[in-house]
Amino acid sequence: MELYLVFKLIWWALLGVLLMGLATMVGMDMGVGALLRFVGRTDTERRVALNTIAPHWDGNQVWFVLGGGAVFAAFPLLYATAFSGLYVVMLLLLWTMIVRPLGFEFRSKLPYATWRNVWDWALVVSGVVPMFVYGAAMGNMLLGVPFHFDWDLTSFYTGSFLSLLNPFAILCGLLALSLSIYMGGVMLIGRSEPGALQQRARRAASIAIVVALLLFAIGGVWVSQLSGYQLLQAPAPGAAQTPLQQTVRLAAGAWLDHYRHAPILWLVPALGFSAMMFGFLMVRANRSTLAWWSGALAWIGVIGSVGASMFPFLMPSSSDPSQSLTIWNAVSSRTTLIWMAGWAGVFMPAILAYTSWAFYVMRGKVKAGHVASDPHAY
Repeated sequence: MELYLVFKLIWWALLGVLLMGLATMVGMDMGVGALLRFVGRTDTERRVALNTIAPHWDGNQVWFVLGGGAVFAAFPLLYATAFSGLYVVMLLLLWTMIVRPLGFEFRSKLPYATWRNVWDWALVVSGVVPMFVYGAAMGNMLLGVPFHFDWDLTSFYTGSFLSLLNPFAILCGLLALSLSIYMGGVMLIGRSEPGALQQRARRAASIAIVVALLLFAIGGVWVSQLSGYQLLQAPAPGAAQTPLQQTVRLAAGAWLDHYRHAPILWLVPALGFSAMMFGFLMVRANRSTLAWWSGALAWIGVIGSVGASMFPFLMPSSSDPSQSLTIWNAVSSRTTLIWMAGWAGVFMPAILAYTSWAFYVMRGKVKAGHVASDPHAY
C-alpha cells in the first residue's frame, strides 16, 4: 500500500478520534451549562453545578483547537470550503464560545440576582447552541452541502443559513444535544453531594439518554431512506488529486452500502445503542463512572456510524456531486501528513495523560458549604 494512501487513512481516523474526543469532553461541559437553570434551583446549587466542571472546562477546549487545527493542516480544502461557505454558522459558534468563558469568570463576581441570572442564561445558551450546531453539521454532511468549485478550486456556497436548519439536521442537532445533556447530568451526579441537585441531574440524564436513543433509531431509519453519494470514478486513492477529477452520483440508500458489503460494521451503531441502554441503567443505579463511560461509548457509536456510512466522503456537494470533498482529494501533501502524524503521536498521548491526571487529582464531591464560603469559586 502506498505511503501517501496510508497517511490519508491515518488522518481520516485521527479526525474521527478528535471529533469523538470533542463531543465527549466538551459536550460534557456544555451539558452542565445547558442544565444550569433547570437542575439548579438556588444560587448555591448553580454554583455547585459550575464548580463540578471548574477544574476542567477550559482545559477541555483543547479539543476544539486540535479539531480545527487538524482540519486546517490535514484537510485544507475542507477547511477553506466549510469555514468560508458556512461563515454565519462559524460566527454563531464564535460568539457563543466567547460568551462562555465570560459567564464562568464574571457570573459570581457580583452578588446581585439580576447579574447572576443574566450570566446563567448566557451559559445555558452557550451550552445548547454549540452542541446543537455540532450535530446539525453532521446531519448536513449526510445530506450534502450546496457548494461547487470553479476551474482554480475557488469554492462557492450557494445555500443559505436557513437551508441548513432542515428537519434531518435538526434531528441530528437534538441527538447531539441530548447526549451532551446526558454527559452533563452524569458529571453532576458524580461530583455533587446527595440531595436535590443530584436527584434532578439523575432525572435529566435519564430522560436525555432515552431521547438520544429514540433519535438515534429514527435517524438510522431516516439515513436508510436518504440518497447517498457513490464515488464512481477517480484517480487512484494514493495519488494527488482534486475534486475536479472524479465522478460521483446520488443513489437511494447509498449510505448503507458499506454496511451491506461489510456486515461487521453493524457493530458500530450497535455499540451506540447498547451504550445508551447501559448508560440509562447505570444512571438509575447511581453508578456515575460507568454511566460516563457509557456516554463516551455512545458518542463513539454515533460518530463511528456516520464515518462508516460516509467513507471516503468528508463534505459531499449537493450542488454538483462530482465536486464532493473526500479524504482522497481534500488532503494535504504527503510530507505534511507525515510530519503532522509524528507530532500527533507526541501530543495526543500527552493530552490524554494530563487530562486523566487532572480528573484523578480533582476527583471527589463539590460541597455546597465550601462553594458558598469560597470567594474564589465560580
